[in-house]
Amino acid sequence: MGLLKGRFAVITGAASPRGLGKATAQLFAEHGATVAILDLDAAAAEAAAADLGGGHVGLACNVTDKAACEAAVRELESRWGRVDILVNNAGITQPLKIMEIGPENYDAVLDVNLRGTLYMSQAVIPGMRARKSGSIVNLSSVSAQRGGGIFGGPHYSAAKAGILGLTKAMARELAPDTIRVNAICPGFIATDITAGKLTPDMKEMIVAGIPMGRAGTASDVAGCALFLASDLAAYCTGTEVDVNGGSLIH
Repeated sequence: MGLLKGRFAVITGAASPRGLGKATAQLFAEHGATVAILDLDAAAAEAAAADLGGGHVGLACNVTDKAACEAAVRELESRWGRVDILVNNAGITQPLKIMEIGPENYDAVLDVNLRGTLYMSQAVIPGMRARKSGSIVNLSSVSAQRGGGIFGGPHYSAAKAGILGLTKAMARELAPDTIRVNAICPGFIATDITAGKLTPDMKEMIVAGIPMGRAGTASDVAGCALFLASDLAAYCTGTEVDVNGGSLIH
């Protein structure tokens, strides 16, 4: 099985051992892709890339810094000659109520989730346009669709809803260049971002609202990212794919 044989993929925020980005990087590597893991911490990114096997790359990149995104992509294009796939996975969340959101909370959550998705996409688009091919996968959230209610605050819902609007507008604009842009909306997934912050009662309540009766796993999301990145999804652009166990059926 090599759905991504010969492809070069960039995944942001992918150094966390049990996160969505790392699981996606592992699956992409298993399917033949050469992967670059971008993360704030250079050493963590390099270690995560080494876990995937030889030939993969780990780079430090703060996605909220436009120049840093451009520099990372320049380095990869000089090394690889191309970037075929971008997964905008870097994100942060904060469990705040509406009146608790201060300017610094708004800036942090909107910048990493939404601005970072824009800047990384802007960095890879020129090369993809020149080759008339590419796939961008953006990580949104069920909280964008249902108005929070799981973990992130309203500013997180707003950032992830912004990603949906950005995904659709980019898909429309980039379709003539055969660049596909799609979003994934995970439901409740057991990852480091939520680990240790939920009481057993909260977890039980969340799982009770999921028809499939379990939390999602990082690999559940990775499988969807693989589909969207690959030629299996050649005619899919501007879509939002729900990976939520039935917790939001609409």
